Amino acid sequence: MSKGLRWGVIGASTIASEHMIGAIQCERRRSCRGAQFRTRHVGKATPKPMEFPARQQTSARWWKPLILMQFISRPPTNCIAIRCLQLRRRGKHVMCEKPLALTLADARAMVAECKRQGVVMGTNHHLRNAATHRAMRGAIAEGRIGKPLFARVFHAVYLPPHLQGWRIKTPGAGGGVILDITVHDADTLRFVLGDEPESVSALVSRAGMGEAGLEDGVMGVVRFAGGLLAQFHDAFTTRYTTTGFEVHGDKGSLVATDCMTQQPKGEVVLRTDEGAVPLSLIHEDLYARSIRLFQVATAGVGAPAATGEDWRALAGARSRHD
Repeated sequence: MSKGLRWGVIGASTIASEHMIGAIQCERRRSCRGAQFRTRHVGKATPKPMEFPARQQTSARWWKPLILMQFISRPPTNCIAIRCLQLRRRGKHVMCEKPLALTLADARAMVAECKRQGVVMGTNHHLRNAATHRAMRGAIAEGRIGKPLFARVFHAVYLPPHLQGWRIKTPGAGGGVILDITVHDADTLRFVLGDEPESVSALVSRAGMGEAGLEDGVMGVVRFAGGLLAQFHDAFTTRYTTTGFEVHGDKGSLVATDCMTQQPKGEVVLRTDEGAVPLSLIHEDLYARSIRLFQVATAGVGAPAATGEDWRALAGARSRHD
């Protein structure tokens, strides 16, 4: 990473600890909250994110390298990204966890504030960086399966005990399987298909893991603007499933297995009249690629893998068709 690229991390989340910190060349080991997170990953921690330095402060050693970018990994209970941007984060590029916000108005405000300040905004939709999904997107764009007609996403998993906190207990923090997992399905479908959702129908389930009325399973169908129908199945409660992503066209099918994951793995098979052919994949760390594209975008080249507008588009579609 270039000497001039300095990061501030807001929120001691598991994603930051297990994935993002390693991707921005700090220690990769998972930490606890608070002091352990500070000693392993950062030079200084503060319980008040707005105290991050807005400009160089030579009197405090940890402030000397300017923070040029920030990764926000806290639940969006108080729209902390907007507060950081408006108060003392001027000129700092923003990479934010999903969901950006719990309302469309807040998501719009975040995107608008970044535009106003002329900074790059990215959303941490890591699955866009998977070799499997990028290969599928390329194959569809090249017409290798003809006109896409149907898609299926299998993203039902078991939520491990160390993650069974706000995700299953706190509705106001963005908990529940839809905001935690289904939003990834929606974004990945948009990315792979190059199409936009128009309507969605879904049924949720509550198998006992979710609390306070939160759903821990969901199945649904999405209609896209081009006419394709997509089916999705997400859950926190299934211990023995595997994940997958399929797109079926009038001239062929793409079948990806073990691919809806944070790990750089999985395979894709193209099935046509000529038989079944595995697509060539070069796996790399999904978060490292996300950080690389984001940093290049801050230099004025290209765009983040997923922008703030990408998440806002999803929020808008959900708002119109719930």
